[in-house]
Amino acid sequence: MSRLAARGFLSLSMSLLVACASGPVAVDREPDQATDADVLLAGAGVPHVVVAEAFLTPMTPADNVDSPALSVGADGRPLLLATAKASGRLMKYDGDTGAPAGVVGREGKAAGEFARPNGIFAIDDLVFVVERDNQRVQVLRAPAMVALGSFGQAELRQPYGIWVRRTSPHRYDVLVSDAYMAGEDADGNDIVPPLPQLDRRLRRYAVDIGEGVQAQLAGNVGDTGAAGAIRIPESVWGDPAHDRLLVAEEDAAIGTAVRVYDMAGNYLGRDIGRGVFKAQAEGIALWQCEDGSGYWITTDQFKDRSLFHIWERRSLAHVGAFAGRVVGNTDGVWLHQEPTPRFPQGVFYAVHDDMGVGAFDWRDIAAALELPACVEH
Repeated sequence: MSRLAARGFLSLSMSLLVACASGPVAVDREPDQATDADVLLAGAGVPHVVVAEAFLTPMTPADNVDSPALSVGADGRPLLLATAKASGRLMKYDGDTGAPAGVVGREGKAAGEFARPNGIFAIDDLVFVVERDNQRVQVLRAPAMVALGSFGQAELRQPYGIWVRRTSPHRYDVLVSDAYMAGEDADGNDIVPPLPQLDRRLRRYAVDIGEGVQAQLAGNVGDTGAAGAIRIPESVWGDPAHDRLLVAEEDAAIGTAVRVYDMAGNYLGRDIGRGVFKAQAEGIALWQCEDGSGYWITTDQFKDRSLFHIWERRSLAHVGAFAGRVVGNTDGVWLHQEPTPRFPQGVFYAVHDDMGVGAFDWRDIAAALELPACVEH
Protein backbone atom coordinates (compact mmCIF):
# COMPACT_ATOMS: atom_id res chain seq x y z
CA MET A 1 0.00 0.00 0.00
CA SER A 2 1.39 3.45 -0.93
CA ARG A 3 1.99 6.12 1.69
CA LEU A 4 -0.89 8.16 0.21
CA ALA A 5 -3.25 5.19 0.23
CA ALA A 6 -2.21 4.20 3.74
CA ARG A 7 -2.86 7.68 5.02
CA GLY A 8 -6.29 7.72 3.39
CA PHE A 9 -7.15 4.29 4.81
CA LEU A 10 -6.09 5.35 8.31
CA SER A 11 -8.07 8.59 8.05
CA LEU A 12 -11.16 6.70 6.89
CA SER A 13 -10.81 4.12 9.64
CA MET A 14 -10.51 6.79 12.34
CA SER A 15 -13.51 8.64 10.92
CA LEU A 16 -15.62 5.51 11.02
CA LEU A 17 -14.59 4.78 14.61
CA VAL A 18 -15.54 8.29 15.68
CA ALA A 19 -18.83 8.10 13.82
CA CYS A 20 -19.73 4.79 15.46
CA ALA A 21 -18.88 6.15 18.88
CA SER A 22 -20.51 9.55 18.74
CA GLY A 23 -22.94 9.70 15.84
CA PRO A 24 -22.62 11.85 12.67
CA VAL A 25 -19.35 13.70 12.22
CA ALA A 26 -19.37 17.34 11.16
CA VAL A 27 -17.00 17.91 8.25
CA ASP A 28 -15.58 21.35 7.44
CA ARG A 29 -15.66 20.77 3.69
CA GLU A 30 -14.79 23.51 1.22
CA PRO A 31 -17.28 24.14 -1.64
CA ASP A 32 -14.85 22.62 -4.15
CA GLN A 33 -14.28 19.43 -2.19
CA ALA A 34 -16.12 16.48 -3.68
CA THR A 35 -16.75 13.15 -2.00
CA ASP A 36 -15.71 11.16 -5.07
CA ALA A 37 -12.50 9.15 -5.32
CA ASP A 38 -9.31 11.15 -5.74
CA VAL A 39 -8.16 11.82 -9.31
CA LEU A 40 -4.52 10.85 -9.77
CA LEU A 41 -2.03 12.11 -12.32
CA ALA A 42 -0.49 8.65 -12.40
CA GLY A 43 -3.52 7.29 -14.25
CA ALA A 44 -4.60 10.37 -16.20
CA GLY A 45 -2.37 9.90 -19.24
CA VAL A 46 -1.73 13.66 -19.59
CA PRO A 47 1.56 14.49 -21.40
CA HIS A 48 3.93 16.50 -19.22
CA VAL A 49 7.54 16.95 -18.21
CA VAL A 50 8.91 16.54 -14.71
CA VAL A 51 10.69 19.44 -13.03
CA ALA A 52 12.38 18.74 -9.72
CA GLU A 53 11.54 21.01 -6.82
CA ALA A 54 14.32 23.36 -5.70
CA PHE A 55 13.15 22.82 -2.12
CA LEU A 56 10.22 21.87 0.05
CA THR A 57 9.45 23.73 3.27
CA PRO A 58 8.95 21.68 6.45
CA MET A 59 5.60 19.91 6.41
CA THR A 60 3.07 20.95 9.11
CA PRO A 61 -0.18 19.04 8.46
CA ALA A 62 -1.99 20.54 11.46
CA ASP A 63 -1.85 24.01 9.88
CA ASN A 64 -3.76 23.16 6.66
CA VAL A 65 -1.59 25.37 4.46
CA ASP A 66 -3.49 26.90 1.53
CA SER A 67 -1.86 29.76 -0.42
CA PRO A 68 1.64 31.31 -0.70
CA ALA A 69 2.98 34.78 -1.53
CA LEU A 70 6.46 36.27 -1.59
CA SER A 71 7.31 39.62 -0.02
CA VAL A 72 10.77 41.03 -0.70
CA GLY A 73 12.07 43.64 1.73
CA ALA A 74 14.17 46.70 1.00
CA ASP A 75 17.21 44.62 1.91
CA GLY A 76 16.38 42.13 -0.85
CA ARG A 77 15.59 39.28 1.54
CA PRO A 78 12.72 37.15 0.23
CA LEU A 79 10.06 36.31 2.83
CA LEU A 80 7.77 33.47 1.79
CA LEU A 81 4.37 33.59 3.49
CA ALA A 82 1.59 31.00 3.45
CA THR A 83 -1.89 31.01 4.93
CA ALA A 84 -2.67 28.33 7.53
CA LYS A 85 -6.42 27.74 7.54
CA ALA A 86 -6.67 25.38 10.49
CA SER A 87 -4.39 27.23 12.92
CA GLY A 88 -5.47 30.76 12.01
CA ARG A 89 -2.04 32.22 11.26
CA LEU A 90 0.51 32.88 8.54
CA MET A 91 3.56 30.65 8.11
CA LYS A 92 6.90 32.36 7.41
CA TYR A 93 9.79 30.78 5.47
CA ASP A 94 13.02 31.92 3.90
CA GLY A 95 12.05 32.38 0.25
CA ASP A 96 15.41 31.09 -1.01
CA THR A 97 15.80 28.01 1.18
CA GLY A 98 12.37 27.17 2.60
CA ALA A 99 13.72 27.28 6.14
CA PRO A 100 11.02 28.13 8.72
CA ALA A 101 11.13 31.73 9.94
CA GLY A 102 8.32 31.81 12.50
CA VAL A 103 4.62 32.58 12.26
CA VAL A 104 2.39 35.64 12.12
CA GLY A 105 -0.72 36.03 14.26
CA ARG A 106 -3.08 33.55 15.83
CA GLU A 107 -6.72 32.48 15.65
CA GLY A 108 -9.09 35.34 16.43
CA LYS A 109 -11.00 38.39 15.26
CA ALA A 110 -8.75 41.24 16.41
CA ALA A 111 -6.21 43.09 14.27
CA GLY A 112 -3.31 40.79 13.48
CA GLU A 113 -5.44 37.70 14.17
CA PHE A 114 -7.02 35.45 11.56
CA ALA A 115 -10.00 33.14 11.12
CA ARG A 116 -9.60 30.61 8.30
CA PRO A 117 -7.11 32.70 6.27
CA ASN A 118 -7.15 31.58 2.65
CA GLY A 119 -6.05 33.87 -0.20
CA ILE A 120 -2.95 36.04 0.17
CA PHE A 121 -1.33 38.68 -2.04
CA ALA A 122 1.95 40.57 -1.58
CA ILE A 123 2.53 43.86 -3.37
CA ASP A 124 4.98 46.67 -2.57
CA ASP A 125 5.46 46.35 1.22
CA LEU A 126 1.86 45.26 1.79
CA VAL A 127 0.31 41.85 2.38
CA PHE A 128 -3.43 41.34 1.80
CA VAL A 129 -4.95 38.31 3.58
CA VAL A 130 -8.44 36.97 2.88
CA GLU A 131 -10.16 35.52 5.95
CA ARG A 132 -13.10 33.27 5.14
CA ASP A 133 -14.54 33.07 8.64
CA ASN A 134 -13.95 36.72 9.58
CA GLN A 135 -15.43 37.66 6.19
CA ARG A 136 -12.82 40.30 5.58
CA VAL A 137 -9.52 41.17 3.92
CA GLN A 138 -6.84 42.23 6.36
CA VAL A 139 -3.87 44.38 5.27
CA LEU A 140 -0.45 44.12 6.92
CA ARG A 141 2.79 45.96 6.30
CA ALA A 142 5.90 43.84 5.76
CA PRO A 143 8.41 42.88 6.98
CA ALA A 144 7.22 43.56 10.54
CA MET A 145 3.72 42.35 9.54
CA VAL A 146 1.99 45.18 11.37
CA ALA A 147 -1.79 45.10 10.90
CA LEU A 148 -2.99 48.31 9.19
CA GLY A 149 -6.70 47.57 8.96
CA SER A 150 -9.29 45.49 7.14
CA PHE A 151 -12.24 45.82 4.77
CA GLY A 152 -15.07 43.88 3.18
CA GLN A 153 -16.98 42.89 6.31
CA ALA A 154 -20.18 44.52 5.05
CA GLU A 155 -20.29 42.59 1.77
CA LEU A 156 -18.16 39.45 1.86
CA ARG A 157 -19.91 36.22 2.80
CA GLN A 158 -17.44 33.41 2.06
CA PRO A 159 -14.31 34.97 0.56
CA TYR A 160 -11.38 32.93 -0.76
CA GLY A 161 -9.08 34.26 -3.49
CA ILE A 162 -7.59 37.69 -4.19
CA TRP A 163 -5.77 39.70 -6.86
CA VAL A 164 -4.37 43.22 -6.37
CA ARG A 165 -2.86 45.92 -8.57
CA ARG A 166 -1.66 49.41 -7.69
CA THR A 167 -3.46 52.14 -9.66
CA SER A 168 -1.85 55.20 -8.03
CA PRO A 169 0.83 55.74 -5.37
CA HIS A 170 -1.50 54.84 -2.50
CA ARG A 171 -4.56 53.27 -4.17
CA TYR A 172 -5.09 49.63 -5.05
CA ASP A 173 -7.66 47.84 -7.20
CA VAL A 174 -8.58 44.67 -5.28
CA LEU A 175 -10.68 41.74 -6.52
CA VAL A 176 -11.86 39.14 -4.00
CA SER A 177 -13.67 35.93 -4.95
CA ASP A 178 -16.75 35.17 -2.87
CA ALA A 179 -17.99 31.57 -2.81
CA TYR A 180 -21.27 32.25 -0.99
CA MET A 181 -23.62 29.27 -1.20
CA ALA A 182 -27.35 28.59 -0.87
CA GLY A 183 -27.19 26.26 2.10
CA GLU A 184 -26.34 22.55 2.26
CA ASP A 185 -27.99 19.37 1.04
CA ALA A 186 -28.76 16.31 3.18
CA ASP A 187 -25.17 15.06 2.79
CA GLY A 188 -23.64 18.32 3.99
CA ASN A 189 -22.54 19.44 0.52
CA ASP A 190 -22.86 23.11 -0.40
CA ILE A 191 -25.66 24.05 -2.78
CA VAL A 192 -24.61 26.40 -5.58
CA PRO A 193 -27.00 29.37 -5.87
CA PRO A 194 -29.19 29.66 -8.98
CA LEU A 195 -27.69 31.49 -11.95
CA PRO A 196 -29.33 34.90 -11.32
CA GLN A 197 -27.65 35.02 -7.90
CA LEU A 198 -24.11 34.49 -9.21
CA ASP A 199 -23.57 38.14 -10.14
CA ARG A 200 -21.33 38.83 -7.11
CA ARG A 201 -18.75 36.07 -7.45
CA LEU A 202 -16.01 38.73 -7.40
CA ARG A 203 -16.14 41.84 -5.24
CA ARG A 204 -14.10 44.81 -6.43
CA TYR A 205 -12.72 47.34 -3.95
CA ALA A 206 -10.87 50.65 -4.31
CA VAL A 207 -8.47 50.58 -1.37
CA ASP A 208 -6.41 53.51 -0.12
CA ILE A 209 -3.45 52.69 2.13
CA GLY A 210 -1.83 55.25 4.40
CA GLU A 211 -1.34 54.84 8.09
CA GLY A 212 -4.59 52.87 7.95
CA VAL A 213 -6.91 51.31 5.38
CA GLN A 214 -9.86 52.97 3.64
CA ALA A 215 -11.87 50.94 1.16
CA GLN A 216 -14.97 51.35 -0.98
CA LEU A 217 -16.90 48.66 -2.79
CA ALA A 218 -16.37 49.62 -6.43
CA GLY A 219 -18.59 46.95 -7.97
CA ASN A 220 -19.47 43.28 -8.30
CA VAL A 221 -18.44 40.86 -11.03
CA GLY A 222 -20.23 37.71 -12.13
CA ASP A 223 -21.87 36.49 -15.32
CA THR A 224 -25.29 34.90 -14.84
CA GLY A 225 -25.45 32.95 -18.08
CA ALA A 226 -25.04 29.18 -18.11
CA ALA A 227 -21.75 29.40 -20.03
CA GLY A 228 -20.04 32.23 -18.17
CA ALA A 229 -21.28 31.93 -14.58
CA ILE A 230 -18.80 30.86 -11.93
CA ARG A 231 -20.34 28.25 -9.67
CA ILE A 232 -17.38 27.64 -7.34
CA PRO A 233 -14.78 30.45 -7.43
CA GLU A 234 -11.45 30.83 -5.72
CA SER A 235 -8.34 31.72 -7.73
CA VAL A 236 -8.37 34.92 -9.78
CA TRP A 237 -5.64 36.82 -11.65
CA GLY A 238 -5.66 39.87 -13.91
CA ASP A 239 -3.71 40.94 -16.98
CA PRO A 240 -4.57 44.60 -17.59
CA ALA A 241 -2.19 44.83 -20.57
CA HIS A 242 -4.43 42.41 -22.47
CA ASP A 243 -7.68 43.39 -20.72
CA ARG A 244 -8.14 39.92 -19.28
CA LEU A 245 -9.22 38.55 -15.96
CA LEU A 246 -8.87 34.79 -15.42
CA VAL A 247 -11.04 33.04 -12.84
CA ALA A 248 -10.86 29.36 -11.94
CA GLU A 249 -14.18 27.52 -12.14
CA GLU A 250 -13.71 24.69 -9.66
CA ASP A 251 -17.06 22.97 -10.13
CA ALA A 252 -16.18 19.60 -11.65
CA ALA A 253 -19.88 18.79 -12.09
CA ILE A 254 -20.24 21.32 -14.93
CA GLY A 255 -16.65 20.97 -16.20
CA THR A 256 -13.79 22.64 -14.42
CA ALA A 257 -11.95 25.27 -16.46
CA VAL A 258 -10.63 28.83 -16.30
CA ARG A 259 -13.12 31.50 -17.33
CA VAL A 260 -11.84 34.46 -19.35
CA TYR A 261 -13.38 37.83 -18.43
CA ASP A 262 -12.27 41.34 -19.32
CA MET A 263 -10.97 43.66 -16.62
CA ALA A 264 -14.40 45.32 -16.35
CA GLY A 265 -15.87 41.96 -15.39
CA ASN A 266 -17.58 40.91 -18.61
CA TYR A 267 -17.40 37.27 -19.68
CA LEU A 268 -15.66 37.05 -23.06
CA GLY A 269 -17.31 33.80 -24.12
CA ARG A 270 -14.11 31.85 -23.74
CA ASP A 271 -12.64 29.35 -21.32
CA ILE A 272 -9.21 27.75 -21.23
CA GLY A 273 -8.56 24.25 -20.04
CA ARG A 274 -12.00 22.77 -20.66
CA GLY A 275 -11.30 19.12 -21.39
CA VAL A 276 -7.62 19.67 -20.57
CA PHE A 277 -8.11 19.77 -16.81
CA LYS A 278 -8.74 16.26 -15.55
CA ALA A 279 -8.85 16.98 -11.81
CA GLN A 280 -9.74 20.54 -10.77
CA ALA A 281 -8.65 24.03 -11.83
CA GLU A 282 -6.91 25.79 -8.95
CA GLY A 283 -4.11 28.37 -8.56
CA ILE A 284 -3.34 30.85 -11.37
CA ALA A 285 -0.19 32.89 -12.04
CA LEU A 286 1.17 35.07 -14.86
CA TRP A 287 4.70 35.42 -16.24
CA GLN A 288 4.72 38.75 -18.11
CA CYS A 289 7.21 40.40 -20.41
CA GLU A 290 7.31 44.12 -21.26
CA ASP A 291 6.49 43.47 -24.95
CA GLY A 292 3.18 41.80 -24.01
CA SER A 293 4.39 38.25 -24.35
CA GLY A 294 4.60 35.76 -21.51
CA TYR A 295 2.87 32.74 -20.04
CA TRP A 296 -0.09 31.89 -17.89
CA ILE A 297 0.33 29.04 -15.41
CA THR A 298 -2.79 27.22 -14.21
CA THR A 299 -3.01 24.36 -11.73
CA ASP A 300 -4.73 21.00 -12.21
CA GLN A 301 -5.16 19.68 -8.66
CA PHE A 302 -4.32 15.99 -8.91
CA LYS A 303 -3.99 14.45 -5.47
CA ASP A 304 -0.73 12.60 -6.05
CA ARG A 305 1.19 15.21 -8.09
CA SER A 306 -0.20 18.52 -9.27
CA LEU A 307 0.00 19.37 -12.96
CA PHE A 308 0.86 22.93 -14.00
CA HIS A 309 -0.34 23.91 -17.47
CA ILE A 310 1.43 26.65 -19.44
CA TRP A 311 -0.55 28.88 -21.83
CA GLU A 312 0.77 31.53 -24.20
CA ARG A 313 -0.15 34.92 -22.78
CA ARG A 314 -1.41 36.60 -25.95
CA SER A 315 -3.24 33.77 -27.71
CA LEU A 316 -4.00 31.59 -24.65
CA ALA A 317 -2.75 28.61 -26.68
CA HIS A 318 -1.66 25.59 -24.64
CA VAL A 319 2.13 25.33 -24.59
CA GLY A 320 2.72 22.31 -22.36
CA ALA A 321 2.60 21.10 -18.77
CA PHE A 322 4.93 20.11 -15.96
CA ALA A 323 4.72 18.38 -12.61
CA GLY A 324 7.14 18.19 -9.75
CA ARG A 325 8.54 15.03 -8.25
CA VAL A 326 6.67 15.56 -4.98
CA VAL A 327 4.27 18.51 -4.97
CA GLY A 328 0.63 17.42 -5.14
CA ASN A 329 -2.90 18.42 -4.18
CA THR A 330 -2.01 22.08 -4.75
CA ASP A 331 -4.35 24.90 -3.79
CA GLY A 332 -2.57 28.24 -4.09
CA VAL A 333 0.48 29.19 -6.18
CA TRP A 334 2.70 32.27 -6.50
CA LEU A 335 5.08 33.36 -9.25
CA HIS A 336 7.89 35.80 -8.51
CA GLN A 337 9.71 37.12 -11.59
CA GLU A 338 12.29 39.38 -9.97
CA PRO A 339 15.68 37.86 -9.09
CA THR A 340 16.53 36.63 -5.63
CA PRO A 341 19.98 35.35 -4.58
CA ARG A 342 18.90 31.72 -5.02
CA PHE A 343 16.63 32.26 -8.05
CA PRO A 344 18.20 34.85 -10.40
CA GLN A 345 15.50 34.35 -13.06
CA GLY A 346 12.50 33.96 -10.78
CA VAL A 347 10.73 31.27 -8.80
CA PHE A 348 7.36 29.51 -8.78
CA TYR A 349 5.87 28.40 -5.46
CA ALA A 350 3.11 25.82 -5.06
CA VAL A 351 1.43 24.52 -1.93
CA HIS A 352 1.95 20.82 -1.28
CA ASP A 353 -0.91 18.70 0.05
CA ASP A 354 -2.14 21.22 2.67
CA MET A 355 1.14 20.82 4.57
CA GLY A 356 3.81 23.13 3.15
CA VAL A 357 5.19 24.80 0.03
CA GLY A 358 7.40 23.61 -2.82
CA ALA A 359 9.61 25.91 -4.91
CA PHE A 360 10.53 25.55 -8.59
CA ASP A 361 13.41 27.49 -10.16
CA TRP A 362 12.05 29.27 -13.24
CA ARG A 363 15.24 28.35 -15.11
CA ASP A 364 14.32 24.68 -14.68
CA ILE A 365 10.74 25.23 -15.86
CA ALA A 366 11.83 27.26 -18.90
CA ALA A 367 14.48 24.71 -19.87
CA ALA A 368 12.15 21.73 -19.53
CA LEU A 369 9.42 23.33 -21.65
CA GLU A 370 11.76 25.29 -23.96
CA LEU A 371 10.17 28.62 -23.06
CA PRO A 372 11.90 31.64 -24.61
CA ALA A 373 13.07 34.33 -22.21
CA CYS A 374 11.64 37.83 -22.26
CA VAL A 375 13.15 40.08 -24.91
CA GLU A 376 15.28 42.77 -23.29
CA HIS A 377 14.61 46.40 -24.23
